[in-house]
Formats: sequence, C-alpha cells, structure tokens
Amino acid sequence: MLQELQVTHSMKRFSFGLPILLAACFWGQPAAAQIHQTTLPNGMTVIVKPDRRAPTAVHMVWLRVGSMDEVDGTSGVAHVLEHMLFKGTPSVGAGEFSRRVAALGGRENAFTSKDYTGYFQQIPASRLVDVMRLEADRFANNQWPDEEFRKELEVVKEERRLRTEDAPRALLYEQLSAVQFVASPYRRPIVGWMNDLDALQPDDAREFYKRWYSPQNATVVVVGDVEVSQVQRWAAEIYGAIPARALPARKPREEPAQSGIRRLTVKAPAEQAYVALSWKVPGFKSMEATPSNQDALALTVLSAVLDGYNGSRLDRALTQGADRVADDAGAYHDFSGRGPQIFVLEGVPAAGKTPEALEAALREQVNRIARDGISEAELQRVKAQWVAQAVYKRDSLFNQAREIGTYWVEGLPLDTSDRLIDLLRGVTAEQVKSVAQRYFGDDSLTVAHLLPQPSNAQAPRKPAMPLRHGEGTR
Repeated sequence: MLQELQVTHSMKRFSFGLPILLAACFWGQPAAAQIHQTTLPNGMTVIVKPDRRAPTAVHMVWLRVGSMDEVDGTSGVAHVLEHMLFKGTPSVGAGEFSRRVAALGGRENAFTSKDYTGYFQQIPASRLVDVMRLEADRFANNQWPDEEFRKELEVVKEERRLRTEDAPRALLYEQLSAVQFVASPYRRPIVGWMNDLDALQPDDAREFYKRWYSPQNATVVVVGDVEVSQVQRWAAEIYGAIPARALPARKPREEPAQSGIRRLTVKAPAEQAYVALSWKVPGFKSMEATPSNQDALALTVLSAVLDGYNGSRLDRALTQGADRVADDAGAYHDFSGRGPQIFVLEGVPAAGKTPEALEAALREQVNRIARDGISEAELQRVKAQWVAQAVYKRDSLFNQAREIGTYWVEGLPLDTSDRLIDLLRGVTAEQVKSVAQRYFGDDSLTVAHLLPQPSNAQAPRKPAMPLRHGEGTR
C-alpha cells in the first residue's frame, strides 16, 4: 500500500526538470480528453476519462476521508482501516484480493493521506469489470476477525518505527505539524501516534468504516482505453447496488490565528543537522478570482522561483561557492487541500555552518524578493516548466486518475489542471513580490531544527512482517 505519510517537503517539490522547449511545443495544444462525471442514485460519483493510447485502464475508488477526520485518541485509524480493506469479505478471503488482481495481469495498491483514502488497480482494459466487482465487494462487505486486525496493527506499528521514528527528517516534520497546528486535525500524523496505535481496538476501525465508507462519500475514477457509456453501465450495476448511508456531519475545526513565532528542536540520530521554516499561507480553494486564490497561485510561483529548477535562487545563493551555507536547500508551497496550507523553506547546513546561519540565509532569499522582486525571465521560466510538467503527467494513466480524484476530494473542478495553466500565465512579477512581502513575517512562522545525535550502535531493525507500502507524494 502506498502511503502518503512520510514525505519530507524537500521530496515534494515541483518536478520542473523538463526543458523549456518542451513546454513551448505544447503551450498551444488543445485540452486533454473530456472528463465525464455522473452520480448514481445511491450518491456515489462516477468519473470516466478515455485515453486510448494503450489497451490498459486505471480504476480507482476515492473516499473523502483521511486522518483529518479522526478524533483524538484514535489517530492512525484511517490508515489502519486502509490496510484492513485487504483482509477480506465473506466471498474473498484475506490476501485473495491481491492474488486475483495479479491473476488478471494487473497491479494494485492503496494510499492514505490527511485528506483522503484511495484504492487502485491498473489492469488490461478488458478486465476492468472484474476489478470493479472486486472493489465494490470489499467497499460494501469488508469483514475480518479481531485477530487479523491485531496482526495487521503490528505491521502498521513497525511501519511507523521504520518511516518516522527511525527517519530523523520525518520525525522532525511530524513534530513540526504538532506544534504549528493547534485546532486543525492536520496536527496529527497520518500513521498515528504510537500510544494511540497501542490502544487501537478492532471496533475503532469498524466504526470508522461504518461512518465514512458510504457511497455518498466516494467516487469511482476510470482512465484508459474504455467506452464511457459501458463503464457507466457497469458502475450503475455494480456500485449502484451498494446501499446509501447517511454521513456524519463534519464540524468546522478552524485553526486560530497565530500571533508569534513558534520554535522546536528535535534531537535524533543523524549525520547532519536540518532546518525547516514553515509559514501558514492561503491555499487554492476554488476557481474564483478571490484574493486568497490569487495569492496561492503567486506563492506557488514564488516557490518555483526559489527552488523550481537547477540553478534556481536557493541553489545559486546557498549551495554554491566556497562560502556556501547549505549542502541542500529547498522551498515548497502546499498548494491545495481540505485543511490549512503551508509554505516551507528547508535545508541542510554546510560543514562549519550553524542551523541559525542557514535559517537566516533562507529568510534573506525571500526578503530579497520582497525588496527587489523577480525578473521577467524567471517568471516565464517557471511558468513554462509548470506547463511542461502538466503535459508530462498526461503520459501516465495513473497520474491522470490520481489528479482527477484529488480534485474531486478537494471540491475543485475536474479539469483544474488545464484551467490552472491559464491562471498561472496571468500571475505577474508584482504579485510574486507582493506575497513575499505579506506572508513571511514571524506571526505565522514555525521553525524546527534537527540536532544530530550519535547513531545507535544496535543493528538496523528489520520489519517484523513484510511491508507492502512504498513511498507516495501528495
């Protein structure tokens, strides 16, 4: 199962690595194939996007539920439940789901984030209906004995040890979120706090399943070599048979305004120190031309100017030359999501440089843009590379389906990617300068320093049970 939980912000930067020429070639290309959306009588959404370049299809089921929908004391239950969806139904035993997908010539996995949970299969298009039946069965009829839950919980706990407790930067970002957010459920880790996992009971997962795994809270996304009308008929027959259930009311949990800098220090075995500065900033919430949405676009351009390509500002100013202050430096804007968004500057101090020196240098790069702005050449370069990235993602059926599902979860139009390109083209250098002036003071800032400690002399811990997960990005 893919996990969205332990990805440092430096790993989540925009992938602007394609040549500008590529973007120029596609700048005027027509929009991607039409996306077809319908709603079944039980409330489940069905989204289909044909792509006939290969005889394959990606099938996904997305739920608008993630770790942000948990309550204190049961952190991690959304992710544990994702594991349990592989543990059987009355007609499909534990582990049999994966074996059947493999026998169809496909691959499958799942992922959990703060905002959503997703399940997917990539299969020959001719076997699409088979995986639809399998997925609908476990969506509606997930069952497992208590002992199976307890065994899988140990797998999740080992996952937490490997990916957080034994990963210094992941540990730092976990602690940073816990300090940065007070009321927002984003303060809790997706994998869960270890004490909560220790206390988690089988009925906690069953109750979470009953509350949130309802057709009204889910969408089926299919991208590939398919006939739209046929997929819609299959969905109506297979998923439409799942009874609707009322969803619990979602109460607002707004983050109160921060009024001063917050600092934390994390001590952990590591070879190098690490610095992360995180500001609360606006996220992109709709296609309306509101001040917040406009600022979110400009902040994304700012992050790309700082760290969007080889030789960008942070690279040139901080990691090069005899007196360089950093071995690595990056920037990241959390563009959209169901909860509050952040802008992160991060880096590894160079030999002989202190975390405090790197912190000051990172802030100075933003201050320079606030004073002097950016050049038109920088602006055009990052715009062109964003377009190139968008074009490149269309080569992957999985990326197309994942993008559509994410937009559905966040309540954005399904063609947001195409429309964002036009919005991005309208961002001006003055807007980038303006957000640099307004969002990078102390009042919304949280600073985290990783202080390296001697490594544990013990041999590396081996997983107690095999882990199916890889690393994912949001």
